[in-house]
Amino acid sequence: MNLYQILFYLLAFVMVAATIFAITEKHPVHAIVYLVTSFFALAAIFYLLAAPLVAMFEVIIYAGAIMVLFMFVIMMLHPGSGKEALRPGLRHWLPAILFAAVILVSLTVTTKLHLAAASAAVTGLGVKELSIMLFTRYGTAVEIISMQLLFAVVGALYLGKRRKP
Repeated sequence: MNLYQILFYLLAFVMVAATIFAITEKHPVHAIVYLVTSFFALAAIFYLLAAPLVAMFEVIIYAGAIMVLFMFVIMMLHPGSGKEALRPGLRHWLPAILFAAVILVSLTVTTKLHLAAASAAVTGLGVKELSIMLFTRYGTAVEIISMQLLFAVVGALYLGKRRKP
């Protein structure tokens, strides 16, 4: 087993564990933090698989913009009070710190390996070629991801809906 495989499985474990924590967490803001951690682990996996543009899209679009949207929806549907917001204990900090450390170490090692093995010939991929490849070759994956985001927003709306007693 080489170093790339070890990093891949380590990042995959972090991604799956953070996703499970995001699903099982009762506090919605903590769940969003775990989901962002999962997105960063997925971005690191894409970078490890020599797809830095997709990794960048993952961070900018999903971990950035979509999570801001989710946070906005949660704040609109569940404003809460200041008394509910207690400082999280070590039990909540430890998994997030551990996951972040694994992701940062993996990205550092991957970056060093890629820089060492980088070739002088760099082929450019234009926006037109990228969009054609993205929506022809990977069209199903794009649609599945968009459906996942739709289900997540509908689920957040359903969970945040106030029920009449």
